Amino acid sequence: MEYKKLQGKLRKHILKMHFGAGSGHIGCSLSCIDIMIAILKTRKEGDTFILSKGHAASALYTIMNETGDIPDDDIATFYKNATELPAHPAPLKYAAIPFATGSLGHGLPLAAGIAKANKLKGTGNTSFVLMSDGETNEGTSWEAAHFAVAHKLDNLVAVIDRNGLQGFGNTKDILGDTAAASLWTAMGFEVVETAGHDVAALVAAKDKLLLSLNGKPKLIIAHTVKGKGISYMEDKMEWHYLPMTETQYADAVEEIDMLYCR
Repeated sequence: MEYKKLQGKLRKHILKMHFGAGSGHIGCSLSCIDIMIAILKTRKEGDTFILSKGHAASALYTIMNETGDIPDDDIATFYKNATELPAHPAPLKYAAIPFATGSLGHGLPLAAGIAKANKLKGTGNTSFVLMSDGETNEGTSWEAAHFAVAHKLDNLVAVIDRNGLQGFGNTKDILGDTAAASLWTAMGFEVVETAGHDVAALVAAKDKLLLSLNGKPKLIIAHTVKGKGISYMEDKMEWHYLPMTETQYADAVEEIDMLYCR
């Protein structure tokens, strides 16, 4: 399947939402939208997806609009008063958003619990969770990882959006490289590393891991770039926070058109 035009379309949608709202958290959404395409466009009915890095909510809302889970009229309310689509995902309105997330480190525990429930019920369903590399600093992430290994949750697939940046600097400089494959492999995860903006490669990695029913929880380490597709945003920590000016928005859309849509 050709994903390039979809990658561009959804990036432009993210930019439009943020410009209209005058909001930040743009770079982190551009970092992980390709991962969400790989999971949410190919998952089977009954599978669950948790966005643990909830600050990338616009990417989630955009892909859910693409899959029909969020209607166009609702998307237009993003970040506005009384919206059901706030800066971090809120639960209960949409079936595809089962939990509120954004306090980092909570997504893996939730996904592990769902995977355990699926094992007990024998559903055969997969529990997916998308994490930031920064949240691998969190103790809750490591406690949940130990739980997943101890309970042989090979129906759990975690994906780390490894863009190397978190809220206060380079991830490796904060608490060290807690997203390293060697750490997760040593703990007992089955780990695959891949290019995080190559949707076909991400789908292949996911499908390969799902065929391996060896009692090991699964992890994809997706190597990404914060702000991917916008040259003035790429690998810049400040685009975790800044909104766009009118000129910056126009430049960003033009660049996406050049890279993805022609």
